[in-house]
Amino acid sequence: MVPIELTGRSNRASTSTGVLAGMASGAVTVGVAELAAGLMQRGGRTGGTPSPIDALGGAFVDRTPPWLKDSAIALFGTNDKTALYVGIGIVLVLLSCAIGVAAVRGRTARRAASVVFVLLLGVAAAAVLSRPQAAGSDLTPLALAGPCGLAVLWWLSTHASPAARTATVGRGRAPVSRRVVLGSGFAAVVAGAAAVAVGRAVAGGARAVTAAREAFVTPRVGSRVVVPAGADLGVPGVTPFIVPEADFYRIDTALVVPTIDPQEWSLRVTGMVEKEVTLDWPTLLAKPMQEAMVTLMCVSNEVGDSLNGNAVWTGWPVRELLREAGVRPGADMVLSTSADGFTAGTPLSALTDDRNALLVVAQNGQALRPEHGFPARLVVPGLYGYVSATKWVTELKVTTFADDEGYWTPRGWSARGPIKTQSRIDVPRDRASVTAGDVAVAGVAWAPHVGITGVQVRLDEGDWQDARLGTEATVDAWRQWVYPWAATPGTHTIAVRAVDATGTVQTPTTAPPAPDGASGHHTISVTVT
Repeated sequence: MVPIELTGRSNRASTSTGVLAGMASGAVTVGVAELAAGLMQRGGRTGGTPSPIDALGGAFVDRTPPWLKDSAIALFGTNDKTALYVGIGIVLVLLSCAIGVAAVRGRTARRAASVVFVLLLGVAAAAVLSRPQAAGSDLTPLALAGPCGLAVLWWLSTHASPAARTATVGRGRAPVSRRVVLGSGFAAVVAGAAAVAVGRAVAGGARAVTAAREAFVTPRVGSRVVVPAGADLGVPGVTPFIVPEADFYRIDTALVVPTIDPQEWSLRVTGMVEKEVTLDWPTLLAKPMQEAMVTLMCVSNEVGDSLNGNAVWTGWPVRELLREAGVRPGADMVLSTSADGFTAGTPLSALTDDRNALLVVAQNGQALRPEHGFPARLVVPGLYGYVSATKWVTELKVTTFADDEGYWTPRGWSARGPIKTQSRIDVPRDRASVTAGDVAVAGVAWAPHVGITGVQVRLDEGDWQDARLGTEATVDAWRQWVYPWAATPGTHTIAVRAVDATGTVQTPTTAPPAPDGASGHHTISVTVT
């Protein structure tokens, strides 16, 4: 019975060492790749995505079906990208462990594990080359990381293998101690993790972009946007009328925020135009700028959710840029392209009519934050962001809906994306407990480029009662509202609906975000004690 017991212990020890060997190999591979990618991005020597983790995530996002994208946003909200990174990490750890366990089973198994390792590198390489503006040089991090990871796998799995250790003793040499093998494995894991952290920090601290934003001076405008008195009702807990840049929602397809030196940025106007126009950063800043107060909205916003925000935007009217290019007859859409490859199809009419559709360089008087599109983005009132609010914009192609599609249209979303009239209760929160007496029921309502003229509240299926509206700043911005409620003990339901400037009452019909935006009345339950 003793040999069986020892064999069992040996197998368990071999498996645990194999797990460590796989994790160490994976950590070194990812660490070296991320460090090299960070150094490349810091030095501005790439226009693509040299980070294999970012490339894999981007490739996954590009191929994500609409139902999965909606589920991710509903479950994780603006943390959906973090959740994706965690998922990628878990998959890589599991694959690395499996490769390591196989590698300690013997020479033949080690060779097979190495083949799988190389195949995974090939998948990562394909993802890197699939990213926008990819070049062969973007494979440099993988070319450096692959041999390092494979060497760690072979060394650890060789010295962890019972057969290899027995053969070493048979040749009259002392085997590497298990303590040394384990110590080396743990050291490799720590070193790999540290390299990932350093690589991320290096890539995220692009000096040119940081310096450009610090030196940015908001362009002068003909007339400043002023928030009228009474627009912000000052009700505690209600979303601010002007949302600070740091708190503004972010939904896009970029796993890594593009770091674009404005001195190297340019915007091309192509397609159905009389002449192609290329606009660089100094030329854009010299244009006569305007300010506009506009509420932006993500089409993924569920009824009552907060994937929207109101801000003051500074930029040059897109209609002026298109006028310079000269739009040819027959065009009805402008396909905007982001530096990360995202595209949005915007109705031409929304960019050429009297609304303040802007090529934006500043938000709330400050340079755009990188995550919100620095150096330049589009802001178009009245349309969901997926067809209008392209960040890091680099091209405007004048075309037709018949010939081109934006990123989300072939994935099942409607092509034109007008924002639906909606309202939200910010306070009290759903399932909150409040004290009987005077309670402020308050929130925001929006119908961008149409305007809100009324908000009504209903208690426990009773009659609709008018709420008090904050002052209207512009038809492109949301309005705050408040309803004074004499709350009585018990559990109550509260619903809200808005009335837009055309007299249309917000529909009670419940619909999911896909394919053209959610609808229905936001309803909450409140306990009064």
